[in-house]
Amino acid sequence: MSLNADPAFWAAARKHLTRYGPSFESIIVERAEGSFVYDADGRGILDFTSGQMSAVLGHTHKDIVATVDRQMASVAHLFSGMLSRPVVTLAERLAALAPGLDRVQLLTTGAESNEAAIRMAKLVTGGHEVVAFAQSWHGMTGAAASATYSAGRRGYGPAAAGSFVIPAPNSYRPRFKHADGSNDWQAELDDAFELIDRQSTGNLAAFIAEPILSSGGILELPLGYLAALKRKCEERGMLLVLDEAQTGVGRTGHMFAFQRDGVTPDIMTLSKTLGAGLPLAAVMTTEAIEQKAFERGFLFYTTHVSDPLTAAVGVTVLDVVERDGLVAQAGERGDRLKQGLLALQQKYECVGDVRGRGLLLGLEIVTDRQSKAPGFELGAQIMDEAMRRGLSMNIVKLPGMGGVFRLAPPLTVSHAEIDQGLAIMSDAIEAASRTR
Repeated sequence: MSLNADPAFWAAARKHLTRYGPSFESIIVERAEGSFVYDADGRGILDFTSGQMSAVLGHTHKDIVATVDRQMASVAHLFSGMLSRPVVTLAERLAALAPGLDRVQLLTTGAESNEAAIRMAKLVTGGHEVVAFAQSWHGMTGAAASATYSAGRRGYGPAAAGSFVIPAPNSYRPRFKHADGSNDWQAELDDAFELIDRQSTGNLAAFIAEPILSSGGILELPLGYLAALKRKCEERGMLLVLDEAQTGVGRTGHMFAFQRDGVTPDIMTLSKTLGAGLPLAAVMTTEAIEQKAFERGFLFYTTHVSDPLTAAVGVTVLDVVERDGLVAQAGERGDRLKQGLLALQQKYECVGDVRGRGLLLGLEIVTDRQSKAPGFELGAQIMDEAMRRGLSMNIVKLPGMGGVFRLAPPLTVSHAEIDQGLAIMSDAIEAASRTR
């Protein structure tokens, strides 16, 4: 019998754990290393989601382990009004990587950083209305949850007052089209903001966006969109907040995804990738915005703000990314993975679309390429077949779209591991397709 079937373990899990989302995998993870997690039987499972899209350096990276050991023996946590060297060093390093965003606050999670960013935008602008994309995910706390539309809206009572939404551009399923059938994102954006203007009470504070909407099905904002969105915000006195939880720290082939577009946001939030799997987040903004927020009494005081342990880990993450050339490597490895996915698209009719950038890619499963009918059930079968063969990858199911696999291996993934993952995907699609 498999050690993963440990009856005492699963009995305790069923009795004591709150079920907080999708069902748990039927394995017990005992350890992880590099691009693999290992179950109770010692089987290596290729991790193409980097944990929760966070472990950019892979699991148990030796430099991260060394930093945790060293910092734990020094100082891990302090009273929130005290500062340590790792905190100031990390803030300085981040500011140097994102010129213009010179002020940094260090927090724990993506939701917390987005909460702080929205709070700051409201205070500075004097408004309270926040606009987000209909396919967005910004977190499960207050204002962040109110700006999250891809899931989790029903059953929790009213969202924050002034929560508005517009559709994200989708080149595979365009709502507005040019004469050649391609996505007319500018017309869509103009139409969306005409509706926002009709709904607004004149208190617009911020637009919060992911450069690539991950939980929204890997929807990449087309080149030019961010600049147009920034203009819409400036015309209305709004601040543009970019949530780079999954796109930051090299994953897209740029240190930050917005750098491809040459558009600097008013506020940027980082999380997931910055801590390489540990709870670390950052809110970055301009000197002018921070000064105005300070003058108006900005308050965002949490238990783990400016913790030395996670700040030291963040410094190490930036060190390793620079030392090992991982930004460029993410672009190169991402190209290899994308070409492999495009080959799967040529081979299998159920692969409707391949999209994304760097090592954040999406593969959309459909039942019919002509109608683009969603292939939710087939996608779930493919995911199960892949896991049986030793590949973990996450599928997103959204209304109006097919099942979309989010592929985000660590930036340290090897060519051989990419090829292994592609081979397993091919076998999984083949096996799932035979059962239809």
